[in-house]
Amino acid sequence: MAFIDEINLHVKAGRGGDGVVRWRHEKGREMAGAGGGNGGNGGDIYFIAVSDLGALYTYKQIKEFTAASGAAGENWGRHGKDGEDTVIKVPVGSTITNTTNGDVYRLDNVDDKICVAKGGRGGLGNEHFKASTNTTPQESTPGKPGEEFDLFIELELVADVGLVGLPNAGKSSLLNALTKAKAKVGNYQFTTLEPNLGDMYGVIIADIPGLIEGASEGRGLGHKFLRHVRRTKTLLHCVSAENENPIEVYDTVRGELMAYDKEFAEKEEIILITKSDTVEPGVLKEIEKALKKKSKNILTVSILDDDSVKALTKELTKRVQK
Repeated sequence: MAFIDEINLHVKAGRGGDGVVRWRHEKGREMAGAGGGNGGNGGDIYFIAVSDLGALYTYKQIKEFTAASGAAGENWGRHGKDGEDTVIKVPVGSTITNTTNGDVYRLDNVDDKICVAKGGRGGLGNEHFKASTNTTPQESTPGKPGEEFDLFIELELVADVGLVGLPNAGKSSLLNALTKAKAKVGNYQFTTLEPNLGDMYGVIIADIPGLIEGASEGRGLGHKFLRHVRRTKTLLHCVSAENENPIEVYDTVRGELMAYDKEFAEKEEIILITKSDTVEPGVLKEIEKALKKKSKNILTVSILDDDSVKALTKELTKRVQK
């Protein structure tokens, strides 16, 4: 899934249409008085939350949005047509920060909708100024400009399962095995620079790029990655069987999660020993025994073993949907 988790946009609501000076012409009454209508209001700028977690990718090349202006007033006191609103779709879980005035909006549910910029009011036609003391008003007013802002949109993934672990723990390869994702993989650290998403029979899985010691303090891209973990329902903590000290590896990542947000203690966590095919069965048993001191939820997987992947798929589906 093509994915962007933050972007800057410039939005400009529509300008109000101008009021006009017009005169009514009726049969037998050539000068029937003022008839200039008001201009229509400019269109507003709205954001709406959608279930497509890759929606921000649409705006990779589009950074400015302008709503339609209102139409000018017409004769016989008719108002001009209001400008059409512009609606921008963003993934559920998006936070929109108005960097111009400091306003912040959160879209936490599908179909949440907010207006971030109001269109300008239409101007007044000369019919508006007609009075007993002013039967032939010559004045009208122009439409007002719409609001214009710079916005920063960032996404916190709302996923069922979040894959966390040190770099090169096999998370991207696992995501590809569990879903139809095509995440980049390689036998070196930091092949994943942006979160990847996959759909496993309706269970959304997010591959969070590898965390390192100091991530909670901003080392590497720590805060960028950690914010996504915060809104996943279940943490699948990947520890590679290749590691010499799995307890130390687990403690490093767990420590960064807790330093970033204490609420991680309340999330369900499953420790998954990856690359189980790289060690002898006896060694694997020792790793499981060591990690059981940290959690009773211990699973193992090798992406080279189809039965292992199927068993993990069944277990994750059962846990997430219960």
